[in-house]
Amino acid sequence: MVHFINDNFLLLNETSKELYFKYAKPMPIIDFHCHLPPQEIAEDKHWENIAQVFLGGDHYKWRAMRSNGIDEKFITGDASDREKFEKFAETMPKLLRNPIYHWTHLELARFFGIDDVLLSPKTSDEIWSRANEVLQNGLGARKCMKVAYDVKTVCTTDDPASDLKYHKQIAKENIGVKVLPTFRPDKAHSVEAPQAFASYMKELGESANIEIEKFEDLIAALKNRHDYFHSMGCRMSDNGVPTLWHEEASESELDAILKTAMSGKPVSEKELAQFKSAVLTQCAIMDYDCGWTRQLHIGPMRNNNAKMLKSIGVDTGFDSIGEANFALPLSKHLDNLNSMDALGKTILYNLHPKDTEMLATMAGNFQDSLCPGKIQYGAGWWFLDQIDGMKKQTEALSSLGLLSRFVGMLTDSRSFLSYSRHEYYRRILCNLLGDEMEKGILPNDLELVGQMVSDISYNNAANYFKF
Repeated sequence: MVHFINDNFLLLNETSKELYFKYAKPMPIIDFHCHLPPQEIAEDKHWENIAQVFLGGDHYKWRAMRSNGIDEKFITGDASDREKFEKFAETMPKLLRNPIYHWTHLELARFFGIDDVLLSPKTSDEIWSRANEVLQNGLGARKCMKVAYDVKTVCTTDDPASDLKYHKQIAKENIGVKVLPTFRPDKAHSVEAPQAFASYMKELGESANIEIEKFEDLIAALKNRHDYFHSMGCRMSDNGVPTLWHEEASESELDAILKTAMSGKPVSEKELAQFKSAVLTQCAIMDYDCGWTRQLHIGPMRNNNAKMLKSIGVDTGFDSIGEANFALPLSKHLDNLNSMDALGKTILYNLHPKDTEMLATMAGNFQDSLCPGKIQYGAGWWFLDQIDGMKKQTEALSSLGLLSRFVGMLTDSRSFLSYSRHEYYRRILCNLLGDEMEKGILPNDLELVGQMVSDISYNNAANYFKF
């Protein structure tokens, strides 16, 4: 029987195999957006068993288990690690055609050398034993970055108020991977939650040694932290927003909105749009002045399940795709920055499939000679991080932009095993291109197409970000 995860996994023609093994597989990885905890890298976290590394913090797998009717006790509750693993193994056969089925078996193959059996209740004892033996023999957080893939750079996602102490600790050691922070200022404009916003203003102000009473104080505090992040090697920002806003406001109006929110009172929809527009614009200007790349992750509808939010908190698998129409405000936002000569390298990501072609064409509106592919249409993200989503992103970018300038895949993950997603994307890309070469849709020129594969896998990101 041919192993499910074998050399030719997802490579369905001979040309795709040549492209993958010669031009994609040898390339290192720049994982320019993830949610790995810096503390776990600094402390080189090791795990007692496979359940901890497989299921800890992985809300993709948690959602799948809930859909299979698994009680929350065995997902985020107080069940033992072994019980949780058994429940995940019980769910695996039900995951056929879900990307988690592929990801999980890639993780088992690449990090644990288990490619000869499929995870199921029948094999869970064997896999539990074999995987735990690998963990006990020294597979930890840092080794995960090198044991299966050649990871060169990892960019974590960090709050502006963070002291980045774990990044400092990592920088003092030569761990073989560059670990850089990313500036994520979402909380600085979250006036829709006034009590949390007021608390955060105090935290941010203390980190910058600035008392925030007016809008200019907020921007000064963010600039202080932005400068600090830059000194720590940060060269990227990230913004996770449900939509985009573009609403003009005077300084006095922004001061009044800040005062209202800091007093714990709700703001109007117009005031919310005004405040968010202003903060996002000011942060974008900071990014441009420092030569950073800016990311806009647009479209999630978060924390839909109020009962579970109260019970186990945020980022636990209760978010979904939103459907806001943001083409016009995004255009105005980018055009405003461009008119001020403050529009730098920007990556646009969508969560709703309806926005795929819109973003691909939006990127083309603001390209210039700063660098090739200055405005990027980013990789399939979150719910679009699967075969269909990756193909549609590739098709839209190919048809409406330049696939050859694409900066490639990322993990967007809290798991140290997720580097297999880079392999997953590369195999899908090579299969698509190889198929078109064999059909005569692309030139049957291995070197020509292969160079594009190598560029998308690594070279474009290295040249674009210049970490």
